[in-house]
Amino acid sequence: MEGKGSDRVDVASRTLYVAIELSRSGWLAGVLGHGGQRASRHKLKAGDVDGLLALIARTRGTATRVCSCYEAGYEGFWLHRRLVAAGIDSRIVDPSSLQVDRRARRKKTDAIDVEMILRALVAWDRGERGLCAMVRVPDVAAEDARRTSRERERLVKEQTGHLNRIRGLLTTMGIYDFNPRRTNRLAVLATLMTGDGRELPERLTVEIRREIDRLQLVERQIAELERERNPPAPRGRPRKDAIPRKPDPASPPGRIAHLQTLRGVGPEIAGILQSEVFYRSFGNRRELTAYCGLDPTPFASGATHREQGISKAGNRRARHAAVELAWLWLQWQPDTALARWFHARVGLATGRLKRTMIVALARKLLIALWRFLEAGVVPDGAALKA
Repeated sequence: MEGKGSDRVDVASRTLYVAIELSRSGWLAGVLGHGGQRASRHKLKAGDVDGLLALIARTRGTATRVCSCYEAGYEGFWLHRRLVAAGIDSRIVDPSSLQVDRRARRKKTDAIDVEMILRALVAWDRGERGLCAMVRVPDVAAEDARRTSRERERLVKEQTGHLNRIRGLLTTMGIYDFNPRRTNRLAVLATLMTGDGRELPERLTVEIRREIDRLQLVERQIAELERERNPPAPRGRPRKDAIPRKPDPASPPGRIAHLQTLRGVGPEIAGILQSEVFYRSFGNRRELTAYCGLDPTPFASGATHREQGISKAGNRRARHAAVELAWLWLQWQPDTALARWFHARVGLATGRLKRTMIVALARKLLIALWRFLEAGVVPDGAALKA
């Protein structure tokens, strides 16, 4: 053990640490050379990677290794990949995991932030894992695979906004039975009469028509995304000697198809879970639930012991998909062990207890699906689709 510790300290003493505070107005880099006690700060233009690499080359000296870090945020992972390509050991830290001053009014400047990132990086590199959490960077293909479900989520929200706007405008005129989703909505709109027996005002009619035009555009884009996600089956009768082509079980489409073999799991939730969660590997179930923000947060201090609920510190889309799937699981898989576990604890209760237990069911179900994909273990009592 002493030999390993001395080797780690020796490697750290020959390492140049670089922390980067990113913003659209400019970058601030903090550099701590090997053997140095105080970090130097350098201002750079936003996006000036060449300037950052030149700064590292100037300050590297006799260091045999360069380790960099910046906070996860709007910049994504492009800078990480550029630094890795330059031979730098790049890390991305979760901002919410950094330890900060708990005073009501604390100092916050870019200089303080970059020094905080630098301290966390040095501690992490020396093996102290409890001070911060580093983000696992997906590969380019896995990152791009998320785009379909994320874009559809935004489009569905936009579609709901247009529908509510149209219904709200007509409600002010006393019209309650207009369906903006119908194919003949424009023809029906021209025949509408207000609650007091008048035709729709001219400017209001024009505004609603524009909302319908935007709604049609969003509906068309959602349909295109769904066709891309679920390509139609080839037309015509297949040849007798034709061998059916199935996706590779280890590929993302194959894993999505494997998830959909369970009754109650549709293409949308299966795609979200694969692209947001199951694209990466997990060491155990605790890592899985922590990544989705479904891990518990107990509070135990002195004689006080209480549970504060789930952390909600992980992937929001995955957590919402897991909770939605938990409700569907109760409907489509009522004879499974998970469904019986839920009903035994909830009974006839409603309200807060039921909502709390559905989150607990979502956590157990997510673990069961992970084992279903990785080891082929079908959840106890689960029915498969024909």
